[in-house]
Amino acid sequence: MTGISDLPYRRAASRLGAAYVATEMVACDAFARGRPDVVRRAAVGDGLPLMVIQLVGRDVRWIAQSAAMAEAAGAHIIDLNMGCPAKEVTGALCGSALMRDLDLAERLIAAAINATSRPVTLKMRLGWDCATMNAPELAARAERAGVKAITVHGRTRQQFYKGKADWRAVAAVKAAVTVPVIVNGDIVDASTARLALAESGADAVMIGRACCGRPWIAPAIDRALQTQLPLLEPGPMERLLIALEHFEDSCASTASLLGCACFASILAGISKALHGSPISRAVPRARTCAGLKRHRKSWTV
Repeated sequence: MTGISDLPYRRAASRLGAAYVATEMVACDAFARGRPDVVRRAAVGDGLPLMVIQLVGRDVRWIAQSAAMAEAAGAHIIDLNMGCPAKEVTGALCGSALMRDLDLAERLIAAAINATSRPVTLKMRLGWDCATMNAPELAARAERAGVKAITVHGRTRQQFYKGKADWRAVAAVKAAVTVPVIVNGDIVDASTARLALAESGADAVMIGRACCGRPWIAPAIDRALQTQLPLLEPGPMERLLIALEHFEDSCASTASLLGCACFASILAGISKALHGSPISRAVPRARTCAGLKRHRKSWTV
């Protein structure tokens, strides 16, 4: 969700009724050192109903320092990411790579918990690959350390986003712990949310890629689940107004050119959701990047 769930996006989702929104993944070492773009990712903003900062890293010292900094910045919850499958993340032995070293993962969890008074939650995958489906063990260790909730994406790291999420496999995690378990992966509407809950036995669902261009989707699914009515999404004109407000917030939150860059992929997602046909993100990104190269000296963050 890097480049998607920035502060303007989270404000838009909150205005539309989302009860829980998390920051983009924040690299602990860069956050602790104050790197401007990473600090911007950790911005919690004002007026959000629940402020969640998601941290990623593999160094006990940086994890602890970043958890303390997140609390000082106003986070209500600190979420540890041990599920990201991206090569640049796992190549640094972070994200889902930590599912190959549960002892280190447990030390990192304990470090975060000991460094903050805020609740610490954990996000993971089913395991590194199909031969090491160790999510139940990591979940049990995390609960003993003091984690308050666990989110599980129903794929292994080696699957990336291929095939279908295995919601039934998440049931083993639910059976291993007493804290709330949240199921994630391939949940795009009310029917997939209902099926994921039924097959996993989880307490809640988390929406990831399906919220791209649809900041309203989480509250819309929640209403459908609560009322047992069909999923209702905004019409074309309402979506346009949402997009315009989001764009204005993106430009106001950063330098205008940087705001345009941040909004480019969001706009592609909104267009895809509106028209129902794939739209390449390369075009708006390429045009925006070309403009940014001409004006990069005027950036301010």
